[in-house]
Amino acid sequence: MHQYRTHSCAELRKDHVGETVKLSGWIHRKRDHGGVLFIDLRDTHGLTQCVVDEGSPLLAEMEKVRAESVITVTGAVRERPGETQNSNMPTGEIELYIEAMEVQGAADVIPFQVAEDDGAGEEIRLKYRYLDLRREKMQKNIRLRNDVIFEFRKRMREKEFQEFQTPILTASSPEGARDYLVPSRLHAGKFYALPQAPQQFKQMLMVSGFDKYFQIAPCFRDEDGRADRLAEFYQLDLEMSFVTQEDVFNTIQPVIEGVFEQFNDFTGTAHKVEWHDHIRYEDAMMKYGSDKPDLRNPLEIVDVTDVFARDDVEFKAFKGVIEKGGVVRMIRAPQVADQPRSFFDKLNSWAQGEGAPGLGYVKFENGEGAGPIAKFIPTAAQEELKKISGATDGDAVFFICNKEKPAAKFAGLARDAICNALPEGHEAAREQGVYKFAWIIDFPMYERDEAGVVDFSHNPFSMPQGGMDDLENKDPEKVYAYQYDAICNGFELCSGAIRNHKAEIMEKAFGIAGYDKSVLEAKFGGMLNAFRFGAPPHGGCAFGIDRIIMLLADEPNLREVYAFVMNGQYEDQMMSAPSDITLEQLKDLHIKLDLPKAKVKAEKAA
Repeated sequence: MHQYRTHSCAELRKDHVGETVKLSGWIHRKRDHGGVLFIDLRDTHGLTQCVVDEGSPLLAEMEKVRAESVITVTGAVRERPGETQNSNMPTGEIELYIEAMEVQGAADVIPFQVAEDDGAGEEIRLKYRYLDLRREKMQKNIRLRNDVIFEFRKRMREKEFQEFQTPILTASSPEGARDYLVPSRLHAGKFYALPQAPQQFKQMLMVSGFDKYFQIAPCFRDEDGRADRLAEFYQLDLEMSFVTQEDVFNTIQPVIEGVFEQFNDFTGTAHKVEWHDHIRYEDAMMKYGSDKPDLRNPLEIVDVTDVFARDDVEFKAFKGVIEKGGVVRMIRAPQVADQPRSFFDKLNSWAQGEGAPGLGYVKFENGEGAGPIAKFIPTAAQEELKKISGATDGDAVFFICNKEKPAAKFAGLARDAICNALPEGHEAAREQGVYKFAWIIDFPMYERDEAGVVDFSHNPFSMPQGGMDDLENKDPEKVYAYQYDAICNGFELCSGAIRNHKAEIMEKAFGIAGYDKSVLEAKFGGMLNAFRFGAPPHGGCAFGIDRIIMLLADEPNLREVYAFVMNGQYEDQMMSAPSDITLEQLKDLHIKLDLPKAKVKAEKAA
């Protein structure tokens, strides 16, 4: 007989009754029934109920062994009495009567329960992550992660993509987020950077003639933490040569759709997978107030600036903003006029919590407008609002007024807040049981900040749609790029582009954004030189694997789909990282610390 086990803890069935077997695992639960001790033994495969009979010489010893200790038990498989069988367990028809037991690893008193959710906070869960990972939910999530990545690899290979591993230590480059820097011991004063993405390497693979590349790529960005963003993350990264934007979509969309369809019922509720028509960036910002809209929300935003600019409309709060170049956006909420006053008050309080003065609204009842600002809008103007939005009696319309960019952003937030406030079953409530995808296209290549300075709005390596002609003859804010995102249920899952593969166009594009040719050569010289030796047209994208798994598992936080992860302040409480290093290590790296005064003061006090 094997030293540790003959079967897993999910394997034994009625057919095994009478056999002597050996199991190893963790003590999931212990239950004392008047001198008969029941032990649920757990391994990664499942549970088996084990029994220590009354009068057994093992009884006293087993009572001392704590939950989560690892033990090996040997004994006979017996059928459970009819009334005690558990049809919810694969092993529920049998139990193992323990004849011998060996403790492989004794457990101390555990800091939180593993067998059930006891409400332990994130801090303690991450500190004892190895215990947290023993929980059934976490085991399921990590297995889902493994299965999804396996499927991606299989499906990409079927489409004749080759898998590559690109460098982790590379050069720092301005790609929109802060780099994680690594000091070089051999090259004093110089630093490597961890890749924000394998962008330049995958493009140079296309220049090398490999045609189809993919990678389950680790990426690192020194950004502030939030629920759907981590410092270290993984993406399904791909690049293709001799392709148009539609070729990229047609290639990767079936892969993503297939994975979502395969795992659509992971949570126990089947989900449909729907791809919507492409949405231009400007249309997305106008209709949804976001470039990653949740299309399950049926509410849409419309522009009503002209209505409030009319001479017969006397709402000075909006007119003053319009005169300074502002806009007014409106959201129609169908059949909410009969909602109690608290419905509207809560939305107004929400808006104030977001830093706005409030959320003005008009309710249409019995052919007339009612509400706090209705008296400032004459009947003719109200009829125009109805015409623009399609509002009818029983509906309400909500207003946002500000400069165009902040108005679009706040309208997007308000759109979701209004949808969230709707009662369950309402005709405009957020649709459930569906993954709604779309490609967001035609992103502007550049943007201006409040000081008028031009910079790239997204990926700096994208090809302008009009090539050199657009760069030379158009206002930078009117130049569109072959840049695209894939969105699903309010998340950006993918970003990509048809790349700029011509050195002269790249030099011009970076020059408009204020990058001197010498800077371009210093930061991107390797790729720029590669383009001078014959580069094919190429493009690709990268899907965030972690966000995909988060959606499939219906988890609100990326930390629930990683095995080992840092907290929101990017601290690894289990491994105590980041950590101080010794003066000898700093000297070896030719580094001296210049710490913030507050930290120096705190260290001296300690």
